[in-house]
Amino acid sequence: MKTPPSRSLADLRELTPARVGLGRAGASMPTDALLAFTLDHARARDAVHGTFDMSRLVKGLTALNGLLGLKPVCVSSQARNRRDYLRRPDLGRMLDPASQRALADRSGSPCPLVIVIGDGLSPAAVNVHAIELVGHLVPCLTAASIQIGGTVVASGARVALGDEIGAMLGAQMVLMLIGERPGLSAPDSLGAYLTFAPRIGLNDAMRNCVSNIRGAGLGYDEAAFKIAWLVREGLTRQVTGVALKDESGGGLPARIEDGESRCDKSET
Repeated sequence: MKTPPSRSLADLRELTPARVGLGRAGASMPTDALLAFTLDHARARDAVHGTFDMSRLVKGLTALNGLLGLKPVCVSSQARNRRDYLRRPDLGRMLDPASQRALADRSGSPCPLVIVIGDGLSPAAVNVHAIELVGHLVPCLTAASIQIGGTVVASGARVALGDEIGAMLGAQMVLMLIGERPGLSAPDSLGAYLTFAPRIGLNDAMRNCVSNIRGAGLGYDEAAFKIAWLVREGLTRQVTGVALKDESGGGLPARIEDGESRCDKSET
């Protein structure tokens, strides 16, 4: 039996962003490793406390207006500032009175899907990735004959804030795009949470999540394909969460060729 080739720690480091095989200098880690850790920690803290660029997001969604056909609505949670948001997660799950009134004026007939973009724990991730992802997602939803009933930009948002927003707008499903908790190797990760029949009081077992959407993680094309598949199947089966498994195909999607995305080639 042929002996497999030996592998070094350097080979392992090529396969993961985790901190492995750092070495040591006396009783501590090498200076380079310590400085890299400190830098990544600072980037994670900056991501949490970064500014949420609502005006840029509104402009980006407005630029997509030909696809969406709707003007985005801006709302806020009951967290008055970032300090409240981090110390009182419950406040980030409830709309403030002014936002409730604004959405009440927009409520109308039921719609299949509402998209909410919230800052979450990494406003930096949302600023960078949200509009790009929506631009990739809309053609996928169009190919699946799914109509977007509204778009909302929410500040001070936790995932569950989408439940109240979706319920007020009469959405069958709400898609919340939100900044995920920064890690030491991923300060700019965007998450997409899908909830069927949104209403106040739901828990995370009722949601599906597509996570790690970023340049070094899940690409826009693959993320859009997975999200559109979950939206379509969730609406058809009238469930999300533990009752809906991602069976969209598993492996990597076809790369963009000749200007076509995976959604252009997929079944509808």
